[in-house]
Amino acid sequence: MKIDFYTENIDFEKIIYVVIIAFYRERLVLVRHRERATWEIPGGHLEIGENNYNAAKRELYEETGAKKFQLERICDYSVTREQAVSYGTLFLADIDEIGELPDFEIYEIGFFDHLPSQLTYPEIQPFLLKKALDYFSKRYIQKDR
Repeated sequence: MKIDFYTENIDFEKIIYVVIIAFYRERLVLVRHRERATWEIPGGHLEIGENNYNAAKRELYEETGAKKFQLERICDYSVTREQAVSYGTLFLADIDEIGELPDFEIYEIGFFDHLPSQLTYPEIQPFLLKKALDYFSKRYIQKDR
C-alpha cells in the first residue's frame, strides 16, 4: 500500500471520499462505527452531486454531532493498493460545539491526546494525522510572523 499527498488539486471527478482530522478542546476526535470495535478518523464518501467541502461538513456532523466548527482543506491524496488507486481530500476541523450524536452508523465518539492502538485503518490513519499536524504547525508558524 502507498499513500501520496498532492500540492495541486486532483480532478474533482476522481475524489470519492473525505477525511476530517478534527479537534475539540485541543483533543483529537475519533469515532467508532456501530459494527467495529476500533477507532477511526471521521470521514466518508461523497454523495452524488456533492463537492468535497460539503461532504466534509456533512460527514463531520453525521459522525461527531459537530454543530459549530471551522473547516479547512489540507490537500488531496491517494491510496494505492494492489494497483488500484483511490483519491480523497484531507480536511482539518476545529470544533467549537458538539451536539447530540445523530443516529447514523457511528456508535461513539472519543477524545484523544494521540492515536490509540486499536485503529480501523492503522496503515493509513497515522499518515493522515501526521500530514494534518505538519500542515497545522506550518500554518501556525506563518501566522506568528
